[in-house]
Amino acid sequence: IFKCNFIAFFMCFDLCISEIYVLDDEVGLGRVFDGIGGLSASNCFFTLTPILDYLFKPQFGASLHILKVEIGGDAQTTDGTEPSHMHYESDTNFFRGYEWWLMKEAKKRNPNITLIGLPWAFPGWVGRGKNWPYEFPDITASYVVSWVVGAKQYHDLDIDYVGIWNERSFDSNYIKVLRNTLDKIGLTGVGIIAADGNWDVSKDMDVDPYLKDAVEVIGAHYPGTTTIAEALKSQKTLWSSEDYSTFNDPVGGGCWARILNQNYVNGHMTATISWNLVASYYEDLPFGRDGLMTAEEPWSGNYVVESPIWITAHTTQFSQPGWTYLKTVGHLTHGGSYVALTDSEGNLTVVIETMTHDHSVCIRPPLPAFSVTPQNVSFKLNGSFASIRELQLWQSKFDFKRQKHVFFKKLSPIKISNGSFSLSLDVDEVYTLTTINTGQKGSYPDPPPSAPFPKIYKDDFNIANPPFSEAPYFADQTGVFEYNMNLTDPGPHVFTLRQVVTQMPVTWTMDADQTISVIGDYNWQNLTVTCDVFMESVKTGGVFIAARVDKGGQDVRGAKGVFFWVFADGSYKVTNDLVGSTVLAKGLSGTGAYSWYTLSLTVQGQYATGMVNGEQLWKNDVVLGQNNGWAAIGTNSFELAQFDNFVIEVK
Repeated sequence: IFKCNFIAFFMCFDLCISEIYVLDDEVGLGRVFDGIGGLSASNCFFTLTPILDYLFKPQFGASLHILKVEIGGDAQTTDGTEPSHMHYESDTNFFRGYEWWLMKEAKKRNPNITLIGLPWAFPGWVGRGKNWPYEFPDITASYVVSWVVGAKQYHDLDIDYVGIWNERSFDSNYIKVLRNTLDKIGLTGVGIIAADGNWDVSKDMDVDPYLKDAVEVIGAHYPGTTTIAEALKSQKTLWSSEDYSTFNDPVGGGCWARILNQNYVNGHMTATISWNLVASYYEDLPFGRDGLMTAEEPWSGNYVVESPIWITAHTTQFSQPGWTYLKTVGHLTHGGSYVALTDSEGNLTVVIETMTHDHSVCIRPPLPAFSVTPQNVSFKLNGSFASIRELQLWQSKFDFKRQKHVFFKKLSPIKISNGSFSLSLDVDEVYTLTTINTGQKGSYPDPPPSAPFPKIYKDDFNIANPPFSEAPYFADQTGVFEYNMNLTDPGPHVFTLRQVVTQMPVTWTMDADQTISVIGDYNWQNLTVTCDVFMESVKTGGVFIAARVDKGGQDVRGAKGVFFWVFADGSYKVTNDLVGSTVLAKGLSGTGAYSWYTLSLTVQGQYATGMVNGEQLWKNDVVLGQNNGWAAIGTNSFELAQFDNFVIEVK
């Protein structure tokens, strides 16, 4: 009994004793805080006001300080392709895609938001036939700078930073050419972030002063909260310019809470940017639900405000870019971390996190073991903070045992006594203590309930002035499918959907050799897909409609399903894969270029049947392997082709 009581006494003694942490601005300040942000790339399904407010509206939800967008390059960039503003060298159109709209909506809510553009890929003409953007650095730099100029000229958007080439090799000469190209037309205020991969660019900057002068921010992806000596030595601003990319369940929220603090505590990174801004793409594409919130059903209007939104708010609603970290930040004795920021005008914000290892694992990199236990902590306010008498208190508590999580709850203010305050911290908690009293957990009425994609879906593309260049719900996986006004057709096909990319882009991943856009419900099995098609390449042209397509994103080259192809040479074939190697049927179709044909594909059980203009070409060929997947349209190569009167009927 004595032994048990003795052990219990010391366990209690260890918990009851408060560790004391000093918050002091008189010992000097740390680095300037640049903000928390989100990254939009690959696909976008959302247009609802509540979603935009939860992301960007100050003192409402995530209240993001930074929006980073993909500079579309006509190529697959994780979950889809984004269109370039210059498909061809003589072509410019600054209204393609959704990023312009998104940046304007963000600016509408927060005029001070920082805007960043980064290429993942480039149109094929930039590489002059090579899958490499640095062979002709002047061309690549001019292409990127034209996007910056167009943002201002057509949308009144001031781009604050541009990057080099997402997660791919950097070229020191190109970075310097890009800096010179920006400067020559007066864009000296547009900073360059390099190199959106690892920290290696800092090593080159260490021996190349011109490169060092050209780079304003060293940005690394998924740094695991650490930097390298050369990056610190450079005295440049350091960012985690892409991070998180984790399934947005409570463990994902715990990952986000831990890295938001520890990216600065461990790595002196003054901004952290989440990929993805919103999980707004088909969930069965790669990295489903890897976003700050989820909005993957535009047909139903359903969305989910996930925990990372409120974890973000713990920092963003109570500190702004231009605030400064205190030097007195760090790790808690029994696990977890704390940061403190000030505006140097008397305001103070402290963010504490006690996330345990297994409840804060991110998708990458591997997380070394560590332990966190309940603890009492005391903070002593020195310097200009000594006169503070009260701090507002906000709490998020992850409850993994009962699954009754509490996020961003306002508690009673903490009274400061003799310049000190204490807290009892449990594991898996986040606290904000702040002099700022404008925090708010914004809300809207519940969104509509989740619903599957409609079993009967039709689109005739008859929109004279579409709000976006892409048709709703289609997710381009290789190539770009755009609304088109077909002025050469006097018949019923004036408004169509057209595949417009005519050469392989400078790719970021392994794009398919065919173009493809998927749509619908990945669980579909038995259905009929019907579409009017129009080939624009004599003899070599080819188009398809498909069902049960099983892959997209970076895996699109390996997509299997049931693909019904017709060709401009008068033939057809049916294949079980996008590359066309597993042929189920083939023969003559009577099809050619510059005529419209209606294709129909029915898949029922293990059998498939196809028709052209109502005439059956084959019946009940056996489908191999794939039992479910999306519907799709596409072309045999990078070629012009049009689609109209698209219909899906699910049985």
